[in-house]
Amino acid sequence: MEILGLLVLILDIYAIYNVLTSGSSLGAKALWTLGIIILPVIGFIVWLLAGPRGGGKAIA
Repeated sequence: MEILGLLVLILDIYAIYNVLTSGSSLGAKALWTLGIIILPVIGFIVWLLAGPRGGGKAIA
């Protein structure tokens, strides 16, 4: 079970890093970061599906 917790921690740190380095507004960054911290698993999944995509190139 420790490995699962460590995996969730690593994924959450990855998500928070991507949120903070995105081109989103400060308010959006704060809300996404709080969501990921308060609900680690659900917050990560929601971020993965609908999170801010800071300045990436669209694949056509």
